[in-house]
Amino acid sequence: MKLRWGFKTEAAELAAEVRAELELGPFDRLDPRQLAQHLDIPIVPLSDLAPTCTGALYFLEEERETFSALTVFEGRRRVIIHSDAHSPARRNSNLAHELAHGLLLHEPQPALDATTGCRLCNVTNEYEADWLASELLVTREMALAVARGRFTRQAAMERLGVSARMLTWRLNMTGATKRAGFERRRRMR
Repeated sequence: MKLRWGFKTEAAELAAEVRAELELGPFDRLDPRQLAQHLDIPIVPLSDLAPTCTGALYFLEEERETFSALTVFEGRRRVIIHSDAHSPARRNSNLAHELAHGLLLHEPQPALDATTGCRLCNVTNEYEADWLASELLVTREMALAVARGRFTRQAAMERLGVSARMLTWRLNMTGATKRAGFERRRRMR
């Protein structure tokens, strides 16, 4: 799916504004919990619901990969519920994605179709939240620094608290890998 024209630039600017508010540079880790606190959005781990909710236990024990996170609304107030059964890097991505929905002011929508019971999904909103979450977690500057060899992939993943999948995605989607390769070829001439 293509994002609307200009969205990637807007997302980069919004991520830079958010990072500036949190006093983070382009190579600093953005902790989604700190951002949630800054935005006054409570985060509830699924394990907190497990004692009173069999569904939470199901997603924590039986189907760990099925549920990542979701935003629940009470009027205009958002609350994020997330699976704390995932790795720390995945939790960071899950939380950043949900916080991105908030930063983008995405409106609440029903999760399930009342007639069929099937999950409903606004694909555009999901892609936008994915993109902004990745901008928040791995800046373009960091992606380029990794592609140029200033940081190893492992060092960048540890520094930022992201997965190999997230880092690779950013290296590819920002064009950092291609740009660094072009720069190396140009220097060799």
